[in-house]
Amino acid sequence: MDKFQYEVSDSQAGLRIDKVLSEVQDDWSRSQLQGWIKEGIVLVNENAVKTNYKCSAGDQIELIVPEPEIYEAEAEELNLDIVYEDSDVLVVNKPRGMVVHPAPGNYSGTLVNGLMAHCKDLSGINGVLRPGIVHRIDKDTSGLLMVAKNDKAHESLVQQLKDKTTTRKYKAIVHGVLPHDFGTIDAPIGRDKSDRQKMTVTDDNSRDAVTHFNVLERFTNFSFVECQLETGRTHQIRVHMKYIGFPLAGDPKYGPRKTLDIQGQALHAEVLGFDHPRTGEYMEFSAEMPEDMQQLLDYLRKRS
Repeated sequence: MDKFQYEVSDSQAGLRIDKVLSEVQDDWSRSQLQGWIKEGIVLVNENAVKTNYKCSAGDQIELIVPEPEIYEAEAEELNLDIVYEDSDVLVVNKPRGMVVHPAPGNYSGTLVNGLMAHCKDLSGINGVLRPGIVHRIDKDTSGLLMVAKNDKAHESLVQQLKDKTTTRKYKAIVHGVLPHDFGTIDAPIGRDKSDRQKMTVTDDNSRDAVTHFNVLERFTNFSFVECQLETGRTHQIRVHMKYIGFPLAGDPKYGPRKTLDIQGQALHAEVLGFDHPRTGEYMEFSAEMPEDMQQLLDYLRKRS
């Protein structure tokens, strides 16, 4: 373990201790520092303090920097489709069928395994099982994900998600012919009491969820739509489209059994936009739909 010592300057008097330390060491995020303070390993004048402690000039800060947790899963060369990468962020186009991070039953072949082989500098905020992961898409949903390569970038991207300033547009094929060209689904989502593996629209232990949609094409018994997320709840588009009576084609959890020939829901995260965490520049990326969804569209167009 490394020992860090610092004396608070006159200009830093009155600042919270996590603010002071984050200014001194760029590699330490505010949330990481707050965790260390709560653990009692940050001392001021040889005493433990609370996270809201405001420093005085001349305070002697001492910190024993803990060893980073060792991630036990092995890095795997998975030939990831990297759309963009710099020293702070990475945008990857995840294929359908790939799990984002390790979990019971899926400890290899995940996006995280591939990221570990691709680069060594991933944010540790989400712990050893989810290094760099800022947000997720379901296993059988394809498309774009942003990944943080350091904790500062991670915090910025998470805050943008909370502030609803990111752009996340999806393409989907749904059962039924939507009568309206566009609309907004504003319905809270929570855990389904009758099936804990599902989410549902409910007022019990729910969180606000908003999805905007517009119809791109209509076919016999199906529609091709674009959905834009305002919030990012688990299974949000899948749950919301089912709620209004137009479940996703191929969805094994929320859709009908008789559906189109596709492995998993016909859902693709096509557009992803955010402000770069270091420069503030708005960046937007797009990824073409996978071949299986494109083939479904061609099939629907021919038979309609």
